[in-house]
Amino acid sequence: MTLAVVIAGDARDDRLPAERIAGQWRQAGAAEVRVVADLAELAELAAAAERPLVVSGADLVAHTAVLRHLLTAPMGPTGALVLTDAPAAGQAVVREERGQVVRAGAVADAEATGVFGGALKVGVADLPALARAAAEAGHAHRPGHAQQAGQSNWPDPAGREPVDELLVRFAAAGGPIFAQRVRLLVAHRVTDAAGLAAAEAEVAAVDSDRAELRLSVKERDDLFTTYCVSTWSPQVAKLAARIGLGPTAVTMISVFFAVAAAGLFAVSGALTSGARLALVAGGVLLYLGFVLDCVDGQLARYTRNFSAWGGWLDTMADRAKEYLVYAGLGIGVELAGLGPGWALAIAAMTLQTVRHMTDTWYGVLHDEAARRPAPDAATGGLGGRLSQASNRVQADTGSAMYWIKRTVVFPIGERWALIAVTAALFNPLVSLVAVLAWGALAFAYTMGLRTLRARSMRVAVMSTVDARLHRDDGPLLRRLPGFGAPLPVAVLAALAAGGLLLSALTGAGATAVAVGSVLVLLLVLAAAAAGGRPHTGALDWLVPAALRAAEYLLVIAVGVAGDVPAPLIFALLFVLALRHYDLTARLEKRQAAPPLHDAGLGGDGRAILLVAALLAGITTYAVATLSVYLLSLFVVSVILTWAVSPRRAPRPQAAAADSVKGVQTPG
Repeated sequence: MTLAVVIAGDARDDRLPAERIAGQWRQAGAAEVRVVADLAELAELAAAAERPLVVSGADLVAHTAVLRHLLTAPMGPTGALVLTDAPAAGQAVVREERGQVVRAGAVADAEATGVFGGALKVGVADLPALARAAAEAGHAHRPGHAQQAGQSNWPDPAGREPVDELLVRFAAAGGPIFAQRVRLLVAHRVTDAAGLAAAEAEVAAVDSDRAELRLSVKERDDLFTTYCVSTWSPQVAKLAARIGLGPTAVTMISVFFAVAAAGLFAVSGALTSGARLALVAGGVLLYLGFVLDCVDGQLARYTRNFSAWGGWLDTMADRAKEYLVYAGLGIGVELAGLGPGWALAIAAMTLQTVRHMTDTWYGVLHDEAARRPAPDAATGGLGGRLSQASNRVQADTGSAMYWIKRTVVFPIGERWALIAVTAALFNPLVSLVAVLAWGALAFAYTMGLRTLRARSMRVAVMSTVDARLHRDDGPLLRRLPGFGAPLPVAVLAALAAGGLLLSALTGAGATAVAVGSVLVLLLVLAAAAAGGRPHTGALDWLVPAALRAAEYLLVIAVGVAGDVPAPLIFALLFVLALRHYDLTARLEKRQAAPPLHDAGLGGDGRAILLVAALLAGITTYAVATLSVYLLSLFVVSVILTWAVSPRRAPRPQAAAADSVKGVQTPG
């Protein structure tokens, strides 16, 4: 439910009526549309609003789809339309980094990446900042202020149009503003009736439905997805839209395909004559499941059917599907007598989860760096040179180096393609070994380069969020004053857990393993205690991944030492992965802690239980009980988050219309 506000005074020509764009906002889905005369009225509206607000000038000419895309864009609550046109007098230029508007107005020509498109969507949390920016900008336009110098009220004394001055002041407040680029469709800002006619003719010449179908595909994707999936998956998305399937339904079908593929991989090990057929069929189903995994996002973009639930479900389903496939491959290896299949599946899941934790926080690091002025050292040194080289490669889309860089990191499309092909041509053992080998090389490559680049950025990200939450610290040590450096202690705990696992695997005595488990536990507790310390180091974004590695390796080591069946170890790690992916999904949306989060005991509390169970000789019972408990807790948390809480949420009250002047047009 979005309120659209059109600033009528933004038009330089009386033949650019505000009602033209106001009508388009209604068609685009705005719940209510108002036309205001100046920024002072906008400031009053923003101060009283309790729902998202979009503001535009009257000089914007665009497909209605462009406006709808801005209204429904899922990348963030606040975003600005950005065009590639040459800026006209009075229009603000912008600089973007990683899809965000980091500066507006005062941008050198060499740094400018676009021009403001005259439309700004603002989320509820940013409305106070918008109200202040509108009030400040409106002060320059108040009656008599500009006329003292014999000037008109429009544009303002700084030479910018009101909506542009609004963006400049709003961007200066420092909040994240996502850039909404226009591709395939048309959007221009015009200055007179002739420009209006030319822009409208350009809009009419584009088949907007065909363009929107092409826009449903990500602008930049991985090699396998680009050439082996997205060449035909948009047609599947269009068919799904016609028959009434929603993105969530497509996601669930893709889960079914992946589970079926995992089942075929598993039973192939018990077959003699039909094993190859089962593996080939599993590979085909896995490919089709990945196609549908792409289709659900394409369908959401094509129909503009976005939801927080759908985004969360897609994230969780992707990881659950992949890890269930690992389990299927592991069972197939075990049944065929090819080797320790469950051990390989556990190793693959652990590696991928830790990798994903580093991917998540490195992305946050880049986003935070984009919003801050770069330190002098960021442009020099090895890390700075690597950043510049990486940016050049990323800008050269379609080149050989561009595709190599995107492929070497082993993204999900390449992982699923590798599994499907190696399983069909060889066997599940080859698939798991290939996944582990490529995954390990990709991890080493990305960690080496990212560490160097992060040191040159000198940006702290853990200090910008609830570090205790995203570390998954338990209530036991959360309220104690922190001590120790967070990253070194977390890394030491991970290394010690790895050493304990190696000792357990090589047949170390029960006494040695017991002593080692206690030492690892002490390091895990020390790492949890360090959570109270500031995470301001240039590499502290690695702390969550190091803690995940420490916990997962400890779970495996305790399981091996306690003779826990491998499927039970896998089950506990699977549930822990779901819990931690839930936290990363919440990080992307800057959401609060999930319900009953403390009941999960935290990594430190779970470590105490597992080590105590090992010492007491009840490890299998403890692992099974903890797995069931955490899974039940996760399910209840999901129900509370997505079913119970939305029903209890109070409905926003409409702002009082009598308190704001202006022309109101019902949506």
